[in-house]
Amino acid sequence: MTTTAPGTAEVELAIGGMTCASCAARIEKKLNRMDGVEATVNYATERAKVTYGDAVAVEDLVATVEATGYTATPPVPEPTEEDGAAGEAAEGGDETAPLRQRLIVSALLSVPVIAMAMVPAWQFEYWQWLSLALASPVVVWGALPFHRAAWANARHGAATMDTLISLGTSAAFLWSLWALFFGTAGMPGMTHPFELSVQRTDGAGNIYLEAAAGVTTFILAGRYFEARSKRRAGAALRALLELGAKEVTVLRDGREQRIPTARLAVGDRFVVRPGEKIATDGTVVAGSSAVDASMLTGESMPVEVGVGDGVTGATLNAGGRLVVEATRVGADTQLARMAKLVEDAQNGKAAAQRLADRISAVFVPVVIALALATLGFWLVDGAGLTAAFTAAVAVLIIACPCALGLATPTALMVGTGRGAQLGILIKGPEVLENTRKADTVVLDKTGTVTTGTMTLLAVHVAEGEDEERVLRLAGALEHASEHPIAQAVAAGAAERVGTLPVPEDFAGVPGLGVQGVVDGHAVLVGREKLLAMGVPPVERGRERGRALTLPGPLAEAKAAAEARGRTAIAVAWDGAARAVLEVADAVKPTSAEAVRRLRALGLTPILLTGDNEAVARSVAAEVGIDEVIAEVMPQDKVDVVKRLQGEGRTVAMVGDGVNDAAALAQADLGLAMGTGTDAAIEAGDLTLVRGDLRVAADAIRLSRRTLNTIKSNLVWAFGYNVLALPLAAAGLLNPMIAGAAMAFSSVSVVANSLRLRTFTAAG
Repeated sequence: MTTTAPGTAEVELAIGGMTCASCAARIEKKLNRMDGVEATVNYATERAKVTYGDAVAVEDLVATVEATGYTATPPVPEPTEEDGAAGEAAEGGDETAPLRQRLIVSALLSVPVIAMAMVPAWQFEYWQWLSLALASPVVVWGALPFHRAAWANARHGAATMDTLISLGTSAAFLWSLWALFFGTAGMPGMTHPFELSVQRTDGAGNIYLEAAAGVTTFILAGRYFEARSKRRAGAALRALLELGAKEVTVLRDGREQRIPTARLAVGDRFVVRPGEKIATDGTVVAGSSAVDASMLTGESMPVEVGVGDGVTGATLNAGGRLVVEATRVGADTQLARMAKLVEDAQNGKAAAQRLADRISAVFVPVVIALALATLGFWLVDGAGLTAAFTAAVAVLIIACPCALGLATPTALMVGTGRGAQLGILIKGPEVLENTRKADTVVLDKTGTVTTGTMTLLAVHVAEGEDEERVLRLAGALEHASEHPIAQAVAAGAAERVGTLPVPEDFAGVPGLGVQGVVDGHAVLVGREKLLAMGVPPVERGRERGRALTLPGPLAEAKAAAEARGRTAIAVAWDGAARAVLEVADAVKPTSAEAVRRLRALGLTPILLTGDNEAVARSVAAEVGIDEVIAEVMPQDKVDVVKRLQGEGRTVAMVGDGVNDAAALAQADLGLAMGTGTDAAIEAGDLTLVRGDLRVAADAIRLSRRTLNTIKSNLVWAFGYNVLALPLAAAGLLNPMIAGAAMAFSSVSVVANSLRLRTFTAAG
């Protein structure tokens, strides 16, 4: 619970029992009717974000939700260390397991029921009784969630797709029971002949078990894939929080002690060794090092820190030993605040209003009214009770959305399957609409447009020097250092010249570079300031203390490199400056082509980065991006996305780091690079497995095509129902025609979905 404006507070409630987007709309409407309450209910994340005044208590909000027919859970206290294990176990549980079990059992029982009903040759003497035995568990147990939801909705005077599913399957099943026990359908040797005739029937010899079982299974399949997608909603937060160090070495009474990070308190001093994560936000009180903060800030260059400098929890110590005094712990850390940003962005995203749910508000009551009207008409007309009930039940059965149950899951399964083959993971149908609307694409720089790792890009040598010799001596010395820039030089040198020699008398100069003896030469590699300090002490028998300067051409090369945002490294040996090396985060070779493809899809690219302006402008120019927003913190990235949305744009965001997670969640469409962090991947709507930016364009194309397929499936499914309803109401719907029409509708939906398998990536 948080306090907002004076006299108001904000709370987030976990909502249970919602089965469609109309449920969320109903809860939101009820809450907003309360005095001083503003509520947003998100069906996708099953959360209600509520702002309320002093006159309202959280218990009142919960009571209102429960009076609407759903459940609401107020915030729970933070778990203690003792019950942490239990909480982790609970979080790890698969909430979709019961639904998956229900689906598997229903599918195994329904297949033979449908097969026997649709293939007359398989209708042996007592086939109808076997169908009853197989279909009964499906309709009673498999469809139980729909029956419960329909009953809850009925108690509150509402009707949803669950109402139609429950009524249709129940009517088909109950009428089949009547026909088997009191009609002629239970007679030995009864068959459903394959007749495509339109004629009035009394229904006494007809059973609809295949419709009841099949519809239940198809709808369960759709609900399962939807639930599996929704389950990922909270994974971004868990991934963010898991980035932090689990244990920390604290200094207490002059001794080092290993404790869980959760027990750290403000003022505690803790040790961070090279290669370890910094446990929490703090200030360096001893030591110096290079800290890799790219995962949080997006800054590709490691940050040199020393006594008095601030450091952030979850960043990586890439250099020497540090002693840090904790200044913020728990929910106050930058990592925790970023997790809150992701949570707020996810909860603020509007719930997907599925076409089926929108139409159901009108379609369901109309169908029920039509069924009752049909029953009354034929009773008044004197057709008899059996014929009247047959027509009324036929209306409910033909309206029951068999093809509708297949429309979304089949297209989604084929589309996501094809996407997986191409390195594209689509999380769920609710993300697809925004791919069609997107007009702006915001691209993170580090790890998205660029490789995300420091790379040796250029070597400038003094007149008369050999590039291979420079790389051999500089690379050998840098190989002995743990600094990320040094490792980039060493890797580049080894790639170009092969095996590097082992240096002697190696020493690091904090914040400046390294020095040592390689092949008998006293070598300096680092900042220009290191050369200005003079010849190193390790240079035995030579002149000491003389400052070195870069000759004109090397000084110009250094200035040009720094103007492009690159790091310039000076190399000297034997009392003379010999070369300047350029190191930077290299642009991926496919990024420029990717930007062209995104423009071809009608998207305006914007480069958004936490890196400095010079680096950002250089990268943007290289890949063909005109608009650049640089030097932004994670919360600023969210604000930039919000500002663009406020301008009326539909924003797609492509990123890979923790610092991108909140912006990915805030964007209308989040595309996460699969080579990035788990937090970014979980916060995104689409994941690009290969880390190739060109796949972003393919992902948007595939998503748009999948969305169009889903919409055409839904149009066909509803069209089939609407066209068949008049025949059913007229009492002219022969059972085999109903079965054949339903099968044809379903097959058409599946065939349309299978066309997605022909989707190919751009050449």
